[in-house]
Amino acid sequence: MRPPARVNSIGRAFATGVVLAACAGLLSACAETTFAVHTAKTITDGGAGPGQKGSYKVGNPYQISGTWYYPKEDYEYREEGAASWYGPGFHNKLTANGEIYDQNDMTAAHRTLPLPSMVRVTNLENGRSLVLRINDRGPFAKNRIIDISKRGAELLGFANQGTARVRVEIMPEESLALKRAAIGGGQPEDMPVITPAPRAPVQAATLASPNQPPPQMAPVSIVHTSMTSLDVAPSNGGTGMFVQAGAFSSVDNVRRLESQLKELAPVIVTPIDVDGRQLLRVRLGPLASDVDAARVLAAVQAQGLPGAKVVRD
Repeated sequence: MRPPARVNSIGRAFATGVVLAACAGLLSACAETTFAVHTAKTITDGGAGPGQKGSYKVGNPYQISGTWYYPKEDYEYREEGAASWYGPGFHNKLTANGEIYDQNDMTAAHRTLPLPSMVRVTNLENGRSLVLRINDRGPFAKNRIIDISKRGAELLGFANQGTARVRVEIMPEESLALKRAAIGGGQPEDMPVITPAPRAPVQAATLASPNQPPPQMAPVSIVHTSMTSLDVAPSNGGTGMFVQAGAFSSVDNVRRLESQLKELAPVIVTPIDVDGRQLLRVRLGPLASDVDAARVLAAVQAQGLPGAKVVRD
């Protein structure tokens, strides 16, 4: 019988420390790494085996080693802190929302975000950025803010050293799509699919300061600003095929993103309402063909936006 979640969580915290200590002396075997971002798991697959069908879960407040944690839906979450990783000791075991953990998947554990949620994690020590799906609880040691799968840690470049300083940002539109799919019992058209990035070496950049985002690889962060200072198109603006870069709440960051992407294709910014939250959606297009869409999509993903996708209106 599977032990209670609290006991299992405490055990994972101690086991993670053992794994990190063992990995500290390993040497890197590769000079370059290719981003191979997996497609998000099918939450509602009726043919899945026992434990493979994850559910949507927020959960009640809980206590670990004298510290209380308060899970909640927070689609404005952004935090910087220490990341760790977990792997062999938990491979093929159940996660907190009932999935089977695979150390080679692009997943992570978080103490309070909904399960599942989609987050962008940036290693502030080397500039690498990766999109991960939260499907487990943790970590509970040394004030770390996220516990990443073994493969995720390898791609972010800190598997050998064990920990890294990172920025974690929730992706609200993709996270809400995951929620709708889990609760609704089906996969809507806007179910986020993480398309593999172009097969090229991972680019790293040295940060001038821990507070400054890396050049080129910098994700668009979520910061609250009034939307009235940005000219936007009507929400029903146009029909055709587009590459959707994402939806954001910061006018300043949308303006920065627009400047970054305008050489690829026309950029269209439209206001949208997502579960009562007003966001700014950034799209490129309209595009004339599937070939153009594939080309622009690859270029947008190469700008540090692996969650970009092709949409049709």
